[in-house]
Amino acid sequence: MAKIFCVANQKGGVGKTTTAVNLAAGLAQLDQRVLLVDLDPQGNATMGAGINKAELESSVYQVLLGMADIPAARKRSESGRFDVVPANRELAGAEVEMVELENREKRLKDAIDAVAGDYDFVLIDCPPALSMLTLNGLCAAHGVIIPMQCEYYALEGLSDLVNTIKKVHAKLNPELKIIGLLRVMFDPRMTLSQQVSAQLEQHFGDKVFKTIIPRNVRLAEAPSYGMPGVSFDPASKGAQAYIAFGAEMVQRIKSM
Repeated sequence: MAKIFCVANQKGGVGKTTTAVNLAAGLAQLDQRVLLVDLDPQGNATMGAGINKAELESSVYQVLLGMADIPAARKRSESGRFDVVPANRELAGAEVEMVELENREKRLKDAIDAVAGDYDFVLIDCPPALSMLTLNGLCAAHGVIIPMQCEYYALEGLSDLVNTIKKVHAKLNPELKIIGLLRVMFDPRMTLSQQVSAQLEQHFGDKVFKTIIPRNVRLAEAPSYGMPGVSFDPASKGAQAYIAFGAEMVQRIKSM
């Protein structure tokens, strides 16, 4: 059965989507069967996987509202070699429409459970806010991967997210836990980055992934070509780091 992970952080611009797409591609290169669920109405993970969000007949919006199942909505990322449940702007309306639905925070969980046997990993790219969409992601997942930059404001937002995860664990999903913190867009030349990185290791211990994702231009360029950075330029430092992160995830799952 699949291990299901949210890639989440309430702070925007911290590399959530880059992490979700490239981890999916990195795991696929390690012969893992991967499903990426795009839960962000911006649809950036969908575009980053090479799928045109303007041409979707069904998406995660229809899945959440019970109008389609995942096999009907999923698409194949040819460049990344993984499946995607895509998203587009329609998804923004789901917040309001789901309010009156029964079992509203577990709609995604029910849909994923039906296909969990088809995959080794399910990755959920959450929007940068604590919304009904993020709540669906957290209720569906076994654990949370938190990408974060090593800067002061990132530490501020982290405590809010940890508290949210504790509340969801207590009230809605007893399986949910923090799998690990991933340091992204890391610049070793900056003293602050090194200081915050050391603070994270001191406070969170082995919850901090050993892999560090460097700041990398090729990772930033890849989405404009509709490809994960891992496929776009496999030799780049960013791609190599995400492949290493995929291997670390596989090892971490074995010890869970």
